[in-house]
Amino acid sequence: MRHKVGTGTLDLPLRMLEHLAHRSQPASLGAIAKEFAASKATVYRHLQALAQRGFVQQDAATGNYEVGIKLVVLGEAARGRFDIVRAGHDELIALRDKTQQAATVCGMVQDAPVVLDLMQGHTVIEFGTRPGTRLALESSAHGKAWLAFSAGAAIAQALVRAQAARSGLVQEIAKIRKRGWSTAPDEVIDGVNALAAPVFDHSARMVGSIAIVGATQFIPREPSRAQIEAVVGAARRVSRALGWKDNSASRREGASNGTKP
Repeated sequence: MRHKVGTGTLDLPLRMLEHLAHRSQPASLGAIAKEFAASKATVYRHLQALAQRGFVQQDAATGNYEVGIKLVVLGEAARGRFDIVRAGHDELIALRDKTQQAATVCGMVQDAPVVLDLMQGHTVIEFGTRPGTRLALESSAHGKAWLAFSAGAAIAQALVRAQAARSGLVQEIAKIRKRGWSTAPDEVIDGVNALAAPVFDHSARMVGSIAIVGATQFIPREPSRAQIEAVVGAARRVSRALGWKDNSASRREGASNGTKP
């Protein structure tokens, strides 16, 4: 089916991206130009611009074009954000109200935990962290949860760095895996602590983390049992909303049980 060439500057390149994304095989410059009844020069110019940004890649041997890794990354980030933010929104509000502390949800975007949603707490302290804030893997409660329960090149590299630095982080990550939650007192901001737990999807893959954040006077280095149960319980419920099943033989809702959320 032929498509009319749009008059908007972004119309043609966006439809070209959509076309390539739905194809099972790369397409030649001529085929793309024919599909949109556009000149090869115009299509080539758009493809080059898209390739420079990583949205399209060209096969060196055939010269054909297909979607690039940047488009895949953005698609995965958008899908994950939609799922976990939608599933976790009400739980985030309930967690904030129950603990009185700020509550956050993070997802992994381009190898770093990124805040996707935030509910300010009911204390006099308001945090400058906003959706879109990137957090460090090695020095944040969210990041440590990802190190403990996720996988991938960035995770492996961070653990190698921690092993080489002999900072005690490797031992801490092992402890987090056992107990099911992480903290980061005075690590992101002096006088502030966070308590985080992982969120899993239907395939038992970690897709997010949920946490409370507050002054260390409210969330001490060793959080209270009530705080741990609140955070881990919220993470469990969000995980179940995403299709996760707890298959452990002995399910304990207590936060120090050492299982996944």
